[in-house]
Amino acid sequence: MTSVLPVDISTRSGTFDVQPLTCSIGAELHGVDLGEVSRSDELFAGLKELLLEHKVLFFRDQDITRAEHVALARRFGPLEDHPVLGSDPDHPGLVRIYKDLDSAPEHYENAYHCDATWRESPPLGCVLRCVETPAIGGDTIWVNMAEAYRRLPESVREQIAGLRARHSIEASFGAMRSVEERHRLQAQFPDAEHPVVRTHPDTGEEILFVNAFTTHFVNYHTPENVRFGIDYAPGASELLNYLIRQASVPEYQVRWRWSKNSFAIWDNRCTQHYAVQDYFPDVRKMERAGIIGDKPF
Repeated sequence: MTSVLPVDISTRSGTFDVQPLTCSIGAELHGVDLGEVSRSDELFAGLKELLLEHKVLFFRDQDITRAEHVALARRFGPLEDHPVLGSDPDHPGLVRIYKDLDSAPEHYENAYHCDATWRESPPLGCVLRCVETPAIGGDTIWVNMAEAYRRLPESVREQIAGLRARHSIEASFGAMRSVEERHRLQAQFPDAEHPVVRTHPDTGEEILFVNAFTTHFVNYHTPENVRFGIDYAPGASELLNYLIRQASVPEYQVRWRWSKNSFAIWDNRCTQHYAVQDYFPDVRKMERAGIIGDKPF
């Protein structure tokens, strides 16, 4: 029997030590001070290049200030407020997502989603910090939706070419709110329509762009697709559900175990994520800076 020795798959890219975490998505960077990256054009350029390659980057032991956290995120672009939680008054754009005994169990983040696709211009990405983590549990999963699209059957790719879909704040996260709150959010953030397959503006990759916020196709009802009403309902919804389920394929995923002062930076245009809520009644506290993005095409 041939023995196989363990292999260190870490590589060095510029000034970063990079360790890919799966074959599809995610890399952990070692020997990095994100505070320095927030002040350095050269370091940030290298980090941005790695983000486009790996889609989500992870860091541990980053004892940086909130101001540095915000400054790093702002290098990608202007920051957005959370529709419900708002921003830290001393650090605009920084949102505190604290899950404790007063808020738990709130089962809404544990769905595969791409942040805020109910916006006309969903976020470009996010810089997320762990402030306090449960002793056990509380991981987050990210999914490579470019790989999910690439590995769809050719017949499905042909079927969804040119389709557009509606995304609503009332779906998934909004569904836990009261009727009055849902209606208020709906008035503030009307539904958005996006292509089912979007193109990444920097890499040119084609991306499967449906998630927990997606409610229905808006242009499926054509003579080619619909002979009888039943071809649309439930036919179209069955296709949409099939596409949404692609995010749950493990081969497209990376799972991150949080620790205090660990960070994740992800590209929201080509990934989905799922915050595993398996830690109640323990506490999980995160701080998030989301970057305003562009209109999908």
